[in-house]
Amino acid sequence: MVVNASGALQDGARDNLEAIHVRTVSRLVEAAAGLPLRIVQISAAGVSEEASTAFFRTKARGDATISSRAADWVILRPTLVLSHEAYGGTALLRAAAALPLIAPRILPDAQVQTVHVGDVAEAVVAAARGEIPSGMIADLTEPEAHGFPELVEAIRLWQGWPVPVFRPAVPAILMSAMGRGADLLGHLGWRSPLRTTALTALREGIHGDPGPWDKAGGRPCRSLENTLALLPATRQERLFARAYLALPIAIATLALFWCLSGLITLFDPAQAVSVLTDHAVPAWLAGLTVIGGAIADLFLGLAILWRRWTKPAVLGMLSLSGAYLIGSLIVAPDLWADPLGPMVKVFPGMALAAMVWLLMEER
Repeated sequence: MVVNASGALQDGARDNLEAIHVRTVSRLVEAAAGLPLRIVQISAAGVSEEASTAFFRTKARGDATISSRAADWVILRPTLVLSHEAYGGTALLRAAAALPLIAPRILPDAQVQTVHVGDVAEAVVAAARGEIPSGMIADLTEPEAHGFPELVEAIRLWQGWPVPVFRPAVPAILMSAMGRGADLLGHLGWRSPLRTTALTALREGIHGDPGPWDKAGGRPCRSLENTLALLPATRQERLFARAYLALPIAIATLALFWCLSGLITLFDPAQAVSVLTDHAVPAWLAGLTVIGGAIADLFLGLAILWRRWTKPAVLGMLSLSGAYLIGSLIVAPDLWADPLGPMVKVFPGMALAAMVWLLMEER
């Protein structure tokens, strides 16, 4: 048997929905032709070729390819999968629930059903053992639906955070703007769960019908309450939720700091050159150092925004910061005694860059 669990939310620098959801499935069916092979397709609840998002449309086309051309197949369509592993939308849920003091009310009319990752795994095992008949298309979901704000509240309670002081409503126009911004970041390689596809899916609701699965003899899926009872809300869980919030803030701060540092120098290089020439550095070397450093600052500030280059960029920031510190000790040690502490302030930036490097692990 082959289990196809590949999927992507939206086209971006690292993802192509047509290739992942349609062409790969078509090649799989071709390769399986004539073999005693069962294909188990992990799809998504709510797929339709008339859906409002490319994610659901391409998923539906892949499902149709399997159901019309494969000899032995089962298609499973889970709703929102909750797991001990946080990724994508479930990582965002954890982060939203971990906001200090506030619990923003996002998409108050959205209805969401969930499923425990263990229930999905058990369904795959049942399909592999032949306990589920070929040709079955079934949603994997709990029976009840939850309002999205209530789902966030349940996650917050599960994580053990205190009751929020404020519950501000987030305007739809702000959510739309955030989605468009996340789409732009998608072209830089970031798989943000705030992209317009995710927001549209939430707005329309994530729901399924557990009836066909139950009638086929499948094990009923756990409720949200039972799912959370099975998942440990450890200190690691809480730290991840807060770190997930801190990482984009740290990246944006570093990008802004390094870009501004380079641009300010390029707008008025004479002032920076004078600092070096006042310390007996030859004018040609001072000019080369200042312009070269400004361009390097600007390059690193932009490079950190591209997912593929984020880790190399922060390593470059650490290296260049170290070079600035060593150079200042040799050429202008008096700067270390400056009351405004221009050199001492380099260390917090280095610590922030090191933090980003440490947190840049996707799975």
